[in-house]
Amino acid sequence: MEKTWWKEAVVYQIYPRSFKDSNGDGIGDLKGILSKLDYIKKLGVDVIWLSPVYASPNDDNGYDISDYYSIMEEFGTMAEMEELIRRAHEIGLKIVMDLVVNHTSDEHQWFKESSSNENSDKRDYYIWKEAVDGREPTNWESIFKGSAWEWNEATGDYYLHLFSKKQPDLNWENPELRQDIYRMMRWWLNKGIDGFRMDVINMISKDNAYPDGPCPEGQRYGDGSAFFMNGPKIHEYLQEMNREVLSKYDIMTVGETPGVTPEDAVLYTGGKRHELNMVFQFEHMGLGDGPDGKWNNGPWELKELKRILAKWQTGLHHDGWNSLYWDNHDQPRAVSRFGHDGKYRKESAKMLAACLHMMQGTPYIYQGEELGMTNVAFDALDQYKDIETLNAYRDLVEGKGWTHEKMMSAIHARGRDNARTPIQWDDSPNAGFTNGTPWIEVNPNYQEINVKQALEDKNSVFYAYQKLIQLRKQHDIIVYGDFQLVAEDDEQVFAYKRCLGDETLLAICHFSDEQSEFVFPGELEGRKGELLFSNYESALCDGSAAVLRPFECLVYLYRS
Repeated sequence: MEKTWWKEAVVYQIYPRSFKDSNGDGIGDLKGILSKLDYIKKLGVDVIWLSPVYASPNDDNGYDISDYYSIMEEFGTMAEMEELIRRAHEIGLKIVMDLVVNHTSDEHQWFKESSSNENSDKRDYYIWKEAVDGREPTNWESIFKGSAWEWNEATGDYYLHLFSKKQPDLNWENPELRQDIYRMMRWWLNKGIDGFRMDVINMISKDNAYPDGPCPEGQRYGDGSAFFMNGPKIHEYLQEMNREVLSKYDIMTVGETPGVTPEDAVLYTGGKRHELNMVFQFEHMGLGDGPDGKWNNGPWELKELKRILAKWQTGLHHDGWNSLYWDNHDQPRAVSRFGHDGKYRKESAKMLAACLHMMQGTPYIYQGEELGMTNVAFDALDQYKDIETLNAYRDLVEGKGWTHEKMMSAIHARGRDNARTPIQWDDSPNAGFTNGTPWIEVNPNYQEINVKQALEDKNSVFYAYQKLIQLRKQHDIIVYGDFQLVAEDDEQVFAYKRCLGDETLLAICHFSDEQSEFVFPGELEGRKGELLFSNYESALCDGSAAVLRPFECLVYLYRS
């Protein structure tokens, strides 16, 4: 397998609005990030993924861009962005930026021209369709609920928006648009950034027939995803992007690709495909989803989680590359969802970290994950800021008759704002995030869970992550070894082997608050392995079997 820096790297995602506020306006900013670079470096990561900092009216927290060449005023200035790139590089950190090119803001100059004049040279930068029988061109439902089409009075037709109505979709069929996007990408790369995380990149190609999607009986809107995910020209567009931009730089690229299979992912990331380095997939994030998606928040089984992750490990081992993550800005906190955010918060946070970081792929750490930050359960709906959450409340409570209590429970478990509460720096007011009023309230548990406390505790979650990152840099087997699931029917233990040359690594991850016994695979039974990582002070293990305490994890390395 070809060795590359981005396979060996560990990425730290920053959601700027919630990271660190430097000027007291309650909103995180670039100066705040600059002030904490040494903290990120201390963790040991290699790359910072910066969620959008471009100019934006903030309908979807920066994923609605009004100017790709400007910095959002709330975050700072272009000079501060350039300083962040320079300072990061000085201390050995790379910067990857979000690339949001499936859609823009409706306040982007392109859309202003496109929507106001049918003869504008920007008219075909977006997707416009006539009404059909007096209603929307298709029955597609927006990701954020409601119709994916919005009427434009000035030109008497509809534009497509797969997300908010303030996020009109770009028309990638237009070669001039594509060249404008490539020009913008080169502009940022020439400033020194080290790659892109590409937002919903597998949605940029639509089925030009624009058929209706399947629609449940009695409902107005249907599922059009088959016609806008992994569309007919997606690989043509990405290969063109690679040829004209990406291949010219030594950078890292990761595509956010909802709805992909491992077979799809190989097409996006295969070594000879000349498209992307890796993709984000969401199959494991969909555990417990129901007819109303994540809001049903049903139970999940460890056997299913193991099956999904093992499928992706083996499916991309020979060609392609995995992104490894539990948390990001769109997901609830992993320790609350997959672990135990009460009595065993530290143990389960460390176990989840080891489970992920010992697999093959590039690991992503979302800000606060390294502290074991938890979900937040606000009491009132108006404490939540996320457009997806607020739209879902309207749709399910006002539209489908859910009770307020049922919906709030779902929001507490799966809402995106769980990840967006401010980083908890210390136990001072507002967790040291701001001297002002934070844009979204701080999780009330900040006095127990914060950076200051973590750095003073040698057994903290932070130092467990630091250790795991160090191990990846010391052992090629963690990055490049193959993967084999062990004890796949075990309902409490996620165990797997990694093999490379004369080395075998065994990761044992206990997903239970009860005691369990794990019997080692026969070929390792009785052999003496080096204990690389544990989240308890000692292991109850005789080399043939281990007694596992709540959320215990053990990682052994064997050499022939």
